[in-house]
Amino acid sequence: MQVAFGVLGPVTAWRDGAELALRGPRHRAVLARLIIARGRIVPVNSLVDDLWTVPPDGATSSVRTFVAALRRALEPDRPPRTPPALLITEGPGYALKATDVDAWRFEQSLEESATRPPQDALAMLEAAVAQWRGPAYAEFADAVWAHAERSRLAELRLTAIERQAEARLALGLAADAVPALDAHVAEHPWREDAWRLLALALYRSGRQGDALAVLRKARTLLVEQLGVDPGPALQRLETDILNQADHLDPHAAGQVWAQATAAYDRAVSSTARARLESTVGLLRNLAVTGGSGLEAAREHRLAAITAAEELGDPNLTARVIGLYDVPAIWTRSDDQRQADEIVAAAERALSATTQEAARARLLATVAVESRGRNSTRGLAAAREAVEISRRLEDPALLAFALNGLFMQTFYRAGLAPERDQIGSELITLAGRHDLTTYEVLGHLIRLQALSALGDFAAADAQAQAADELAERFELPLVAVFTTWYLAMRAADETAYRRAATLLDTAGMPGLADGLLPLALQSLGSGGSAATPRPGLLLEAQWCLVARQAIEQDDLPTMRDALAALTPAAGQLAAGSGLVNFGPIDGYLAELSRRLSN
Repeated sequence: MQVAFGVLGPVTAWRDGAELALRGPRHRAVLARLIIARGRIVPVNSLVDDLWTVPPDGATSSVRTFVAALRRALEPDRPPRTPPALLITEGPGYALKATDVDAWRFEQSLEESATRPPQDALAMLEAAVAQWRGPAYAEFADAVWAHAERSRLAELRLTAIERQAEARLALGLAADAVPALDAHVAEHPWREDAWRLLALALYRSGRQGDALAVLRKARTLLVEQLGVDPGPALQRLETDILNQADHLDPHAAGQVWAQATAAYDRAVSSTARARLESTVGLLRNLAVTGGSGLEAAREHRLAAITAAEELGDPNLTARVIGLYDVPAIWTRSDDQRQADEIVAAAERALSATTQEAARARLLATVAVESRGRNSTRGLAAAREAVEISRRLEDPALLAFALNGLFMQTFYRAGLAPERDQIGSELITLAGRHDLTTYEVLGHLIRLQALSALGDFAAADAQAQAADELAERFELPLVAVFTTWYLAMRAADETAYRRAATLLDTAGMPGLADGLLPLALQSLGSGGSAATPRPGLLLEAQWCLVARQAIEQDDLPTMRDALAALTPAAGQLAAGSGLVNFGPIDGYLAELSRRLSN
């Protein structure tokens, strides 16, 4: 027997597809109240207060009568004197052990759709929205106890409708998205993202004038009735439509891509060496998309290097290795075995290559892929790569080399000022030469360094600049770092846990591994110390080691922590831009005090 419950409309229940008779409105109110509790106990006294403004005599007995009637309706075949399986008595009240509730299925589909391809997401969202039979908990619109849940579900439904439109736009079904969005903005005129989607759908349907009219209408409503200007997204869209920006219609670009790749396949032999170099260029672009794209790029990169080495051409191998100049911000490798093999291949190519630009790219690769290692080779390679790049006056090469140098500025604590200089140079260099991904990297590096230096106003500006570039140039991985930064700024466990969900699909296990426990430890919410190693978490981990050493009166470890942290005096243990263990001076003072006793 399967009992399902429905709250996306009038409250009801079905057993094996047949609707159950739930008696009167207070019976349904008890059921609804228990569904909202999601399996938690609701005390009888709370039910009495929820059902009556002024409870009558015998209200508690009435609640028990309602519960008994609900049990008979939900489990009519339950033998006498056997405990109920669904609506149970526990402690001071009752709990409903439901597993099938339409609102819960709706929420799950909405969450899962965010990680699915547009075609799958659209089908999932259409099925989810179809479950709605009317307003949630429809007959309890005036009930105080239902207000928060009704509002939450209503907001999720509006989000689902907007995501449906986004999926249709991603699939090239702009005209199909217009009618639903038109009705949506008419009913909910204060949702700026709905106006944005409608204008975009109209533009992609060849209705530029209508798109601009919609944006003007949105502006009028917001200004005249709310007294606010449209947000940045609406303003940017209006400017882009007026300029007929290429990125507004990605499907045109998709057709160009398909035609170009088909022509390439016809013209270039599958055994040609040019294919290897083209493959690396494709993998580089794939990597910056994050998620499965980054994982795929990582998976195929080493295969391309191996294929190049097998051809016995060191110059080709050098190009295949060096072309993968994907900006890197995190100091722990996602695949250490692969990183070691790439470093080894780069070193072999270096021994057979004299061309300076190729050597600089190989050296920068060694520096980037040696991140997190206690080795002097990575730093020496980075410095040499920077020196060659400056001599050659090659901006893209210098940006790659500076990335390698950044990765090698973690051999001791307290180097945030040096990293801030690298970030500043990258921003200037990349901005001058249209190296967008490196400009973003520069902002993220500065965000981290300024966090360590305690200048959060300036770090906030770096986060905003990175987000703006990411939105404009479709760089989804940036949001992982800026969202974590905002969680650190909020110093809030819920914000950290929400940020951690971004790591599930980011394709960066080297970042995700152990980060949430460390973040919670910075709030005093649990976790354990990690062994300090070079990287963005070096100061944070040493502070954690110091804290535990002090608690355990471990004098040798306290001496190690004091020596390690002293170069970072005056800074914050926040150089990752993701977690913050506070002023390092406080740890130094406490370590010194305990060691002098």
